[in-house]
Amino acid sequence: MAAKKSSSSRKRSKPVAPKKTNPNIKIIGILAVIVIVIIVSAVFLITRGAEENPIAVINTSMGTIRVELYQDKVPNTCENFINYANDGFYDGLVFHRVIDDFMIQGGGFYPNGTKKDTKDPIDLEINEEVRHVDGAIAMARTSDPNSATGQFFINDGPQPDLEPGGVDPNGYAAFGVVIEGIEIVRAIASVDTNTKNNMQNWPVEDVTINSIIIENQ
Repeated sequence: MAAKKSSSSRKRSKPVAPKKTNPNIKIIGILAVIVIVIIVSAVFLITRGAEENPIAVINTSMGTIRVELYQDKVPNTCENFINYANDGFYDGLVFHRVIDDFMIQGGGFYPNGTKKDTKDPIDLEINEEVRHVDGAIAMARTSDPNSATGQFFINDGPQPDLEPGGVDPNGYAAFGVVIEGIEIVRAIASVDTNTKNNMQNWPVEDVTINSIIIENQ
């Protein structure tokens, strides 16, 4: 008969002691998570801000120009331009004043020189954060700073003289910038011009604005 094993000889299971976590590792992990959250949030806000600004798609007889409108910085001027575009005001008008290395101006005349009737003028709106950089879009006006209606121009190269205190003490209201199609601006700016319809710098061959469509309204 087999002898009973002594209870003292039985193996007793021992609970596994929990591994000690280095507190420094926990702190580093928490900090890493915080940094990631901050970076992701910043990227989201920047991207969302860019998406919220309307985009003007200017379809011309020489190609398409896409312009971001800084509605967050120059709201009244952008609203004025958007209203004209949504009304189809620009359809069939031309770039009637074109100067190489300066700007292309349109939104006022039909190819035969007939001026299109506009809404009431708006007040000059200047934001120091929106500069006359290469490709900036701005409102054309007379010598009266508060006379802008539907005509606009796009800079062919930076034009610091159009800032307040330059060629005009009040400056010209820039309200966006070209994000695609700057080569189209260059091409339009370089066409041959002459005096036509009693206006200088009118392209010999008309450059027509087929339409201006506003995205992200």
